[in-house]
Amino acid sequence: MLLELSITDFAIIEHLDIDFQSGMTVLTGETGAGKSIIIDAVGLLVGGRGSHDLIRTGASKAVIQGNFILHDDNPTYNVLDDLGIDHSDGNVIIERVIFANGRNSCRVNGIMVNIATLKRIGETIVDIQGQNDHQELMRPERHIQLLDDYAEDELTDILQSYQAQYDTFIKLRDLNQKKHQNEKQWAQRVDMLKFQIKEIQTADLHENEDTDLVAERDRLNNFQKIHDALLASYEGINGDEDASGSIDSIGSAMSSMQDIEELDPEYKQISDNLSGAFFALQDVASQISDQLSNLEFDQDRLDQVEQRLNSIYQLKHKYGDSVSQILEYLAKIKQELAQMSGDAEASDDLDNQLAALKSDLIKRATKISDVRHRWAKKLEKAVHQQLSDLYMDKAVFEVNIQQNRALNRLGADRVEFYIQTNPGEKMLPLVKSASGGELSRIMLALKTMFAKAAGVTSIIFDEVDTGVSGRVAQAIGNKIYTISQKSQVLCITHLPQVAAMSDHHDFIEKKIANDRTTTTITELTTAQSVAEISRMLSGTAITKLTKEHASELLKLADEEKQKIKDS
Repeated sequence: MLLELSITDFAIIEHLDIDFQSGMTVLTGETGAGKSIIIDAVGLLVGGRGSHDLIRTGASKAVIQGNFILHDDNPTYNVLDDLGIDHSDGNVIIERVIFANGRNSCRVNGIMVNIATLKRIGETIVDIQGQNDHQELMRPERHIQLLDDYAEDELTDILQSYQAQYDTFIKLRDLNQKKHQNEKQWAQRVDMLKFQIKEIQTADLHENEDTDLVAERDRLNNFQKIHDALLASYEGINGDEDASGSIDSIGSAMSSMQDIEELDPEYKQISDNLSGAFFALQDVASQISDQLSNLEFDQDRLDQVEQRLNSIYQLKHKYGDSVSQILEYLAKIKQELAQMSGDAEASDDLDNQLAALKSDLIKRATKISDVRHRWAKKLEKAVHQQLSDLYMDKAVFEVNIQQNRALNRLGADRVEFYIQTNPGEKMLPLVKSASGGELSRIMLALKTMFAKAAGVTSIIFDEVDTGVSGRVAQAIGNKIYTISQKSQVLCITHLPQVAAMSDHHDFIEKKIANDRTTTTITELTTAQSVAEISRMLSGTAITKLTKEHASELLKLADEEKQKIKDS
């Protein structure tokens, strides 16, 4: 739920700190007092579009902050985990700042995010329904999504699997179209790939082969230098015909120290060190001797190495800067050729692949359509019940499902809501038959049922009761209160019947001081709520009779709320 809201220098609001509670809270006040501005501020907190025009005149920025407390199973936590944003204390604190230059700053629990990310988080927390949001019902292309939302428990996995297959189909279809658009270029590309693959494979390259060959070439090219160095080292250690070597000198020193090593521990240490050096030199001399014995210059091998390196250089010039890059390129073009030529085990060509994919997609789309038809019946029944509660019991709601001529990412269905608002009339598309008040009630009926409404922590209704009155207004108030039993509800209304159903009543008022307009908010006591509802009933004149009427309305509302709680 939205626990706290702070607004500074936003529109006509200089500063407001608002504490909200669970249940149903109504916001009332004269037109233009700033009720919708508060809702707009919440909308910006959850990723709505903002503009520097919203900054209060004379201020450099507008600042909006909100503190939300979420249930343990709220989907927001999954989004925050994906983004690496800590939520260990159960709070989600969102801040949005709009600067005069149009720049926006958004933070979630102190972490800066962009507006797209803020919207991704926000849509799991708050659901705002405005007086014009029933326009979604006036867009037939959105009806299929509304039905799918209702059927999500059974449909989500099936639809996601279909869409993954559909995406593959589209990629291959585009590839096939390119092939047929220019068969010559296609054939040339296939021939080139085959040539390149053969050329690289014939070379029989091995990882790091070029590095090893360069090292071998350097050794062969420096044969004389290596031989001379090894020989000089060997003679320096072992000596030659004219002089003794280091090993003989160290051997003599070692023998001398061995004669006196028992006389002093330090002499013993020197003797041991000399012995170690003597035997180490013997090992080195042996190693050098082996190297000299095995050392030979092989001109044929040098020519072979040079030739191999030249071949690798030619391949590098075409396909990469190293043997590793050439082998990576080989794997890439082999994959491309396999795709262009078609998987020989699955089909002979792309046309056959596409035919097989399309056949499978049709089967999947048929399964999706079957699920939609089943849930459409459930939706119709549920909407009828909800509309009956809203005094549209004679209305007949129908989910019309037709087959598209071509598959799309949602399957093969075209969905449109139909309604018969009065007996004896034809079933007509919803967009052609329902009035504004009827659309508001249909939207509220759908909102009451859809599972996604239960996922968000707060639902906001901004004058969704436009165009209704009397007992219909009472029914709408009952329906909104019913929703508030599962989720926090904030509701802007001009209807006393809806206001009377609230758990909390906030009064929004516009004041002028020092030639500046400001907005204030006051949580009303029971007596103050009676006065406000009385004003809503009668207009400006508040009489004893209107107060009695307001008190009676509140008493009846308490009875209605108890019935809802008991049901």
